[in-house]
Amino acid sequence: MDVDPARQGNNVVIPFRDEMAKRYLKVAGDLGRVVFTEFDLRNTQSIEESVRHSDMVYNLIGRDYPTKNFTYEDVHVEGTERIAEAVAKYDVDRFVQVSSYNADKNSSSEFFRTKAQAEEVARSIFPETTIVRPAPMFGFEDRLLHRLAGVANLFTSNHMQERFLPVHAIDVGAALEAMLEDDNTAGQTFELYGPKNYSMAEIAELVDREIIKRRRHINLPKAVLKPAAKLISRFIWFAKLSPDQIDREFLDQRIDPSAKTFKDLGIEPAEISNLTFQYLQSYRSSSFYDLPPATEREKREEKKYLHVIDDQ
Repeated sequence: MDVDPARQGNNVVIPFRDEMAKRYLKVAGDLGRVVFTEFDLRNTQSIEESVRHSDMVYNLIGRDYPTKNFTYEDVHVEGTERIAEAVAKYDVDRFVQVSSYNADKNSSSEFFRTKAQAEEVARSIFPETTIVRPAPMFGFEDRLLHRLAGVANLFTSNHMQERFLPVHAIDVGAALEAMLEDDNTAGQTFELYGPKNYSMAEIAELVDREIIKRRRHINLPKAVLKPAAKLISRFIWFAKLSPDQIDREFLDQRIDPSAKTFKDLGIEPAEISNLTFQYLQSYRSSSFYDLPPATEREKREEKKYLHVIDDQ
């Protein structure tokens, strides 16, 4: 998200916690265009220092799983409240709150509930907040294609039947950038999703076909997997399968018909099946690494056969 605005000559302020995690962004713009400032989500002064000189603020902070230091409430609701208050205090022109698909106060998922609460908090403090709800995203270092292609993604629930419309991370970034130039997006709600609806099982099949391997997925009942995930989360601090993620496996993506979409921004979203090769080639074995994408191979196989259609 920060790359194109910086390359266009804008000054981009990037708050950070981890020194090593932000280094690669230093070269995203001309000298002096990318500015880093250390902050803590519980430190109001550091947040104010991050936003006080800005014309537009994007809140991209979120947590896919809770930790012992930060709950969903801490990150999504209280963190958003502090950021929105700082934006209002220093009279920043625009504020964009990146939420999530299926954000709903009545959801069975705490992740979706707190995302909806964060939207309300942001709008109550800064009424012209732009809400953005992206669908599950795919791209470099994503948590969709790479998770399915890895060997650690073994246990699942609901037979991977949850359905959603995956969206390209590059398209979401382009939409956020378009909002920078279009003041008419202030106070609007956008739902950003891809052109085709998939189940998780169908995407897993796309992944297996592209990496030319068969990843095993073991389905366990929710009553078994959720308590096990809760127990494991007490001892492992890094990313893992959380109980709330299991709840989300039983929730299909719902589209808000009143929300605006890519079409309102003049963007045509990419389809996931056309881009799996560039993101998953590294998972292939050396024997198949140089083979063309799965779609190209299928086209070549198709040419080997003569199809006769009998209309009589």
